[in-house]
Amino acid sequence: MLDPTTVKIIKATVPALQIHANAITEHFYPLLFAQHPDVLPYFNQTNQAKGTQPKALANAVLAYGANIDQLGNITDSVTKIVQKHVSLDIAPEQYEAVGACLLQAIKATLGAAATDEIINAWALAYGQLAAILIKAEESVYLNNEQQPGGWRGEREFILARRVDESAVITSFYLEPADGKALPPFEAGQFLTIVLDDANGLCTRRNYSLSDAPGKRYMRISVKREPQGAVSNRLHDHLNPGDSVNVLPPCGDFTLIKNERPLVLLTGGVGITPAISMLNVEAGSGRDIRFIHAAQNTQAHAFKAHVDQLAETHENISAYYVYSGPTQQCRPDATGYISKTLIARQIPDNRDVEFYFLGPKPFMVAALKIARQLGIPEKQIHYEFFGPAETLSA
Repeated sequence: MLDPTTVKIIKATVPALQIHANAITEHFYPLLFAQHPDVLPYFNQTNQAKGTQPKALANAVLAYGANIDQLGNITDSVTKIVQKHVSLDIAPEQYEAVGACLLQAIKATLGAAATDEIINAWALAYGQLAAILIKAEESVYLNNEQQPGGWRGEREFILARRVDESAVITSFYLEPADGKALPPFEAGQFLTIVLDDANGLCTRRNYSLSDAPGKRYMRISVKREPQGAVSNRLHDHLNPGDSVNVLPPCGDFTLIKNERPLVLLTGGVGITPAISMLNVEAGSGRDIRFIHAAQNTQAHAFKAHVDQLAETHENISAYYVYSGPTQQCRPDATGYISKTLIARQIPDNRDVEFYFLGPKPFMVAALKIARQLGIPEKQIHYEFFGPAETLSA
C-alpha cells in the first residue's frame, strides 16, 4: 500500500503526464529496445509503427495513476493486461527493465519538472503495479499448467493439415508433438505462435482459436496481411509436418452461456472466434443470430460451414452483408452494417448477448449501433486484435 504523500504526488502529476504522454512513450520504446534487446520478440513492430502500442501503454499507466487510490475502478483493464502478458509468456524480471526505462523516459521528457520526489513517487507506484500484475499472472500461469492437458511456456506442435477458408484466410490444424492431451480452452480465446520471421527475428503473435475445444487439434485461422511478417510466414512456409512452438490458450473475450439469444456480429477475419463460439453452442438449442460482413464470397471464410449449421439447427440463423459483391454473390444485404439492418436481425426487447469483432472501422460502427439499439452495456462484448484502442468518442 502506498503512503498518502506518494498517492497525492501521483494524482497531482497525472495531468502533466497526460499532456506529454506521446513524447514519453516515443522516448521509452527506443530506450527499452536499446538497453534490453531481448524484449523485442514480445512487441509487435507493426503496432509500434502504427503508434497503437505506445498509446496503449500510455493509457494503461495513466489510468493506473488516476485511479491509484481506487484500484477497483481498473479491475477489468488489469484482467485484460494480465491475459495479454500471459499469452506472451512475460516474466517478472521484464517488469524491472520496463520500469527503469519508463522512469528514464519521464525524466528525459519532463526535464527539471521531474523532480527526485516525483520520480521516486512514480517508482513506488510502478513497483506496486508490477507486484499486482506479477501475482495475477503467476496465478494464470499455474492454472494453465495444472489443468488437464495444460502446459506452461512453449510447447511444440505439428501442423497436421491446412485448409484455405477464403482467398485470404487459411486454417492451420495444430496437434501436440508429444501426442498428449489438450486443455479445455474457452470459445473466444486465442493461441500465441512463436516463430522466426523472414529476417530471423523471433516473434510472437496471437491468433484466435477457430474451433470448439475437445478435439485432437487446435485450429487457428489466419488472414494473410499485405505487410504481415508472421501471417505471410505462416501462409508461405508452414506446411503439413512442420513444427511450431505454441503458448497456452489465453484471453477473456469468452462465450457467456445463458438463456439469452446470442448475437455474433463479425467483419472479415473477426469471424474466427465467432466460429468457435458457434460450434460450441450450435447444439444447445439457444437462439443464435450469426451476422457476417465481408467484401464478397471470395473473401467470405467459413460460409459453407455456417450455412450447413443453419440448415441443420433450427436455433441458428445466418445473415450476410457484402460491401463489394460480384455478379455471382447472393448476400442478404449489400453495403455496410447499420442500425436498421441489425435491428431487423435481433429481438425487439434487445435482451441479447451481443458479440462483435472485426477491423476497427467495423467495430466503431458496431459499438455505436449496439448502444443506439439500447442493448445493455454489460451484454455488449468485444475485443481488439492488438493493443486496446478507443472505439467511441
